Amino acid sequence: MFKRLFKFTLLALALISAGVLWQQAQLSVIALGRIDPLPETRQMLAEQRYADAASYLGFFMDYDYVRDNPKAQALYADITRIRSDWRYQLDKLSEGLLTGTSDETIGQAAAVTTDFLVIGDIRDLTLQGMNHLQGEEVDETLVALSALGLVATAAQIASGIGTVETAGVAAPTLVATTATKSGLVALKTAKRLGKLPPWLGKTLVREAKIAQQSKSLSALTEMLSDVTTLANTRGGFRLLSRTKNSAELSRMAAFAKAFGSQSVTLYQLGGDALVAMTPRAAQLGKESMKLAATFGQGGLRLLDNLGALKFTKLAARGAKIAYKGDAIALLAKWLLMLPMWLLYTVMGMAAVVWFPGWGRFRH
Repeated sequence: MFKRLFKFTLLALALISAGVLWQQAQLSVIALGRIDPLPETRQMLAEQRYADAASYLGFFMDYDYVRDNPKAQALYADITRIRSDWRYQLDKLSEGLLTGTSDETIGQAAAVTTDFLVIGDIRDLTLQGMNHLQGEEVDETLVALSALGLVATAAQIASGIGTVETAGVAAPTLVATTATKSGLVALKTAKRLGKLPPWLGKTLVREAKIAQQSKSLSALTEMLSDVTTLANTRGGFRLLSRTKNSAELSRMAAFAKAFGSQSVTLYQLGGDALVAMTPRAAQLGKESMKLAATFGQGGLRLLDNLGALKFTKLAARGAKIAYKGDAIALLAKWLLMLPMWLLYTVMGMAAVVWFPGWGRFRH
């Protein structure tokens, strides 16, 4: 009796071992589990970051495992109701007009409108000049931005006059100078939000001194174009703050162009690993990359290893495993921890026990 029980137990273990070896990739997907966006969304709501909460949860609402969750549906409806309220919209408009900062489109538009006028640069230079006369600290970066803004405005006016005089031939120059001004306005906003990275502040101070002499901002054109791309992307200033040099700024801008309004959520999920994968977005597929991000950085690594087609197929099979902490996901993690030599040993022992004459037959 005991011998029979041992044989069947060993057979069961051997079959499990064979299954683990055969379904390594599928188990890897199941073991990751899908990210539950509700705790992070609730934290954002507690901090009254309604726009961020809508963007974050909205990304996950594209996937059945969240979209079909009644709690997620109710939470998303609450966020939508709060953001559509006229009093909330009025507060955000006032925020943009008075402080020049806002996390909502209506407030951002108001802030940009006021900052686009030359009066904003003159005001900031005057305030910093008064600080200097009173012996208070002067914000060199803000001074540099305002000085660059005046140069850009002068170029903008000159281009506008040139366009009229040349019957539109100089229009491309006007567009270019307006784009430069937009980039500088975006940098001012980033400065107010505390999202201007240190390396960029130093660059601006250096370039402002050069621009005052040359009366040209041509050296900043490419960088300001990248900044404008990020500024036009929801959460783009947060992405800007993560850069450490101009090369990283260009890569981040390309990332924002590729994923648009979902960029900041994807960066929160995938970090720099996802940015590094962006040049291969055409090969991997944007939808596959977004799907992998719902599994976290582990999902992105798996996508990179397996390829888009296989990863998508395996993810579809494991779609019922919705949240991390699921018992099946934990079991999959445990099975993947088993060393390969142990799995092969169990299978070998089962073969010897069940087919004792197999070796002699081959001989």
